[in-house]
Amino acid sequence: MNDHSTDRILAAPALRRRALLALGAGAGLAAAAPGFAPSAKAQPAQGMRKGQVVVGLSQEPTAFNPLMPGIEVDETIWMNVFDTLWYPMPDGSLVPSLATEVPSTGNGGISADGLRWRVKLRPGVTWHDGTAFTAEDVKYTLELIVAPGFKSRTRLGHALVRDIEVLGPHEIAWRMESAFAPYLAFLSNTYIVPKHLLAAASDPNTAPFNGAPVGTGAFRWDRRVPGDHIQLAANEKYFGKGPFLERAILKYVPDMTALYAQFRTGQVDAIIGTGIPANFVAEAEKLPGKRISKVSSGSLEVLMPNLGQPALSDKAVRQALYAGINKKGIIDVIFYGLHKPTESFAPQESWVYNADLPAHRFDLAAANAMLDKAGWARGANGLRAKDGVPLAFDISTTTGNALREQSQQLLLQDWSKMGVAAKVNNMPAAVIWGEFYVRSKFQTLLVGTGFRSGIDPDPSNRFASNAIPVKGGSGGNYMQWENAEADRIMVEAQATFDTARRKALYLRLQEIVRDELPILPIYQYVTAEGTKSNLMGYAPNINARQNTWNMREWYWA
Repeated sequence: MNDHSTDRILAAPALRRRALLALGAGAGLAAAAPGFAPSAKAQPAQGMRKGQVVVGLSQEPTAFNPLMPGIEVDETIWMNVFDTLWYPMPDGSLVPSLATEVPSTGNGGISADGLRWRVKLRPGVTWHDGTAFTAEDVKYTLELIVAPGFKSRTRLGHALVRDIEVLGPHEIAWRMESAFAPYLAFLSNTYIVPKHLLAAASDPNTAPFNGAPVGTGAFRWDRRVPGDHIQLAANEKYFGKGPFLERAILKYVPDMTALYAQFRTGQVDAIIGTGIPANFVAEAEKLPGKRISKVSSGSLEVLMPNLGQPALSDKAVRQALYAGINKKGIIDVIFYGLHKPTESFAPQESWVYNADLPAHRFDLAAANAMLDKAGWARGANGLRAKDGVPLAFDISTTTGNALREQSQQLLLQDWSKMGVAAKVNNMPAAVIWGEFYVRSKFQTLLVGTGFRSGIDPDPSNRFASNAIPVKGGSGGNYMQWENAEADRIMVEAQATFDTARRKALYLRLQEIVRDELPILPIYQYVTAEGTKSNLMGYAPNINARQNTWNMREWYWA
């Protein structure tokens, strides 16, 4: 429903500014508890399919070739139309899909030095057009990802693959140029594409396949109505469990209030992804016939400083700014207590998460003392400077993001009490996430992002000194942070398959990042996703980019 009456009924509650600003440093922090409770009702028998599901999305999927650049919502299509060799479960374990087992040093699939890989593939799998799936498809996929001129979503890890050899219709091997432990995780998010369709195209970047994809997944492409929805139909020849639905309709409603209204009235069966707006969660939890799940994400909301800025290159400044962030005000009042405060770049559910990092404390007196000690003196106007460098910078985020804009105002108010001259410099998403971001043209950013390599805890793409684009590197270290010990840790952790050793290394890395503060972590995202109570099988998975990861197992009670 998009009429004005709905807008009035579902208008967001006004934010009480006095309540927000009165929240002090001594009060406790709120944490969102998961609301998901799995059903005990048995799944239908294999081959039994009933009904359809309408999944509400706030964005329209745009890229249907899973090897090409896309946005997170596109994975709703990819993970249902295509398959990977193996996929991650909520606990981080990997389960075979197109492969018959996950290779390891223990089963001989990966050599002791991590350089030689051998993968056995599942026989009897067919593409949606009836063509047999073979090792040639896997070889073609891995080669296409790194092919010159192909617009690949990512080449990280894949660029190390050498000497791919098809050993038979259902077995493939390759050599890694160097050991790279995260590659197992990378392959869990690498969808296999059909050689017989893409290799026949004059240019895989513009192949007809990209608009009407053919996969091996539990659902096949049916039709698309641009601006409204995509319809997927059950793959009756799927090799795995399910699907138990006849079809899935992915309906996009960009207005979050209107999307929630459609969920509330039953037009939409499930809201996945961006979820229910925080200001409606309490109401949604009381709706009859609905189930609300508060789902942790692997992404964080952080203040990202550009260390190329003279003032922000000073660790004492970053530490003072962090002490001057009222996390409680941001989380509890602006976001209704939905998100989880954090001190680490690693999700709290990660097997490497360091729970012993120093706890943040909102303390303006301590922040002022830090700046005094570091030589940032106040001038006649009350603003601080050191060696002629003013403690002044912009804070940027996307225009029109009302809740982030409220966060900015709270930050500015508190930092002004520290003698910091900060001002807002927001811009449209298409501008801010272009060169302004990736070429480090910002001063500070409020940004939501992740610091993992897929489901692997490796954060080298975001923290390594060779991952700074403006210094000739390749990666996402847009903060321009450089730390020799951190670099050594990340290289060693990539090269070993010893999980105990990797964990120890990443625990230490979190300590370094918490002290150096190349990012100022504010909270880990928690999203409120909703389904009808009689829609069974929905299961949140922090290791999946979308919680439609197991839609093949959904069914109606």
